[in-house]
Amino acid sequence: MTDLLLVQPPIRDFYLTQKRTIPYGLAAIAAAARAEGLTVEIIDALAHRKTRALPLPPELNHLQPFYGRPDAAPFALFHRFRHFGHSFEQIARRARATEAPLVGISALCTPYAEEALAAAEAIKALHPAGRIVMGGHHATLLPESLLASPAVDFVLRGEGEASLPRLAHCLRTGGELQAVPGICFRRPDGTLFIGAPAVMGRLEEFPPPALDLLDLAYYRRGGRGSAVIVAGRGCPFTCSYCSVGRDSWIPYRLRPPAAVVAELETAVTRQASAFIDFEDENLALDRTWFLDLLRRIESRFGGRGIELRAMNGLFPPTLDEEIVAAMARAGFKALNLALVTTDPEQLERFRRQDVRTAFDHALAWAETHGMRAVGYMIVGAPFQEPGPSVEDLLFLAARRVLAGVSVFYPAPGSRDYETCRELGLLPRRFGAMRASALPVEHTTRRIESVTLLRLGRILNFMKQLIDRGLPLPVPMPEETAPFEPADRLATGRRLLARFLADGRIRGVTPDGEVYDHLACPDLVRQFIDGLGKIALRGTIR
Repeated sequence: MTDLLLVQPPIRDFYLTQKRTIPYGLAAIAAAARAEGLTVEIIDALAHRKTRALPLPPELNHLQPFYGRPDAAPFALFHRFRHFGHSFEQIARRARATEAPLVGISALCTPYAEEALAAAEAIKALHPAGRIVMGGHHATLLPESLLASPAVDFVLRGEGEASLPRLAHCLRTGGELQAVPGICFRRPDGTLFIGAPAVMGRLEEFPPPALDLLDLAYYRRGGRGSAVIVAGRGCPFTCSYCSVGRDSWIPYRLRPPAAVVAELETAVTRQASAFIDFEDENLALDRTWFLDLLRRIESRFGGRGIELRAMNGLFPPTLDEEIVAAMARAGFKALNLALVTTDPEQLERFRRQDVRTAFDHALAWAETHGMRAVGYMIVGAPFQEPGPSVEDLLFLAARRVLAGVSVFYPAPGSRDYETCRELGLLPRRFGAMRASALPVEHTTRRIESVTLLRLGRILNFMKQLIDRGLPLPVPMPEETAPFEPADRLATGRRLLARFLADGRIRGVTPDGEVYDHLACPDLVRQFIDGLGKIALRGTIR
């Protein structure tokens, strides 16, 4: 019998970014539990390549006009809603086979909280003797939403490494539940006990994640193994859209560089990982610490061909040429840079500083040291106007950087989440709080948010043509030649030529039927006119 079973549930969405779903947090909790003498198993329901199509959930019906038809264009958005990972029934059968008295289920992201609850209900039905505890970011910020389900016995708020082993021992020995850090549960009278979030002490006192419990063979990128590492936790900034900054429950802490490199050693040598993503909120903030880490990585892994990324985004003012050069030597092939916006009014609302000068410096250093770059911007936030978001796109269009357009979503625990709640903008169901659902309609309408998304895809396709040494197509109105969607490059060039001629964003079905997407003509015209005033650049020299 297994003492503790940990579960990463399946998700339901339009897409899945495989390398971003490695259950690092569960592996870290498993290591802490094993250090306390517990036997642990992990069921990673997402380590499964099969998917199945699902009807669009009712809370997402507003997306039908935008995503309703299949699109084979190279700059298409979404179409088919899918279930990614094992079925809830498969998870429940595997859980019952372990006979684990305690089952921990990750409720990490609010948009997928309902899938986590569905997993809990399926497991409880087949394994009623197992006590179910849920943790993760959603559980920490909205524990009451999980305890409303009779399938959930406990919720743990905060960092599970500091709490879940304590809960397991408490249940085994009959200890006092309220003494478990971060514990939440229903009292006999139906009222709730909600504990304060648990916080780990010194990060280096906890063991590295139990990577051996993960199916890392599934998480491969370009034929090479992938891994994630968290070198620190929390963030000292106060960005309004973020829920882990200085005003949150989680303090800002960094692990010793030697401990991070030791964990990297395990991932590279024992798990054959060659692509490693640092999931920190602000990896480069402490310059001395970051340079120490980079030099240690270069010394140990230089020439091994590993690729490092910081996909959560880097704050451009924390970078200088020495740091970028050290990143390149350590194995970083690209800079993921957080632009957010260039609009002064929106920057003030976001509690962000203008990073345009630092952004340009970072791009120049990246080019000098052979690195590519991605620039991330946010659109569709409360009170954010869509016109300045087009200017953000044009800012990126004029630079050697890929455009990453992120639609705002309300993150529980953030200031903007509270703003949305006060304004009555929150979706009624958690499943609609994802970026792909265009969740908030306020100053920027949904049709404007989806137009900005599509313009970002079109811009990146244009940059791709430049990178390939291909000329941009001449604007050309309607033509009668049939489309061959299998030839994505040719299809994209023809659709782009029409777009530049008349401003209509088109899709093409797999059988070659061309149709118009819903889009905001004013934003499209602003974008096309703006392109005529700048020198459009690709992403490489």
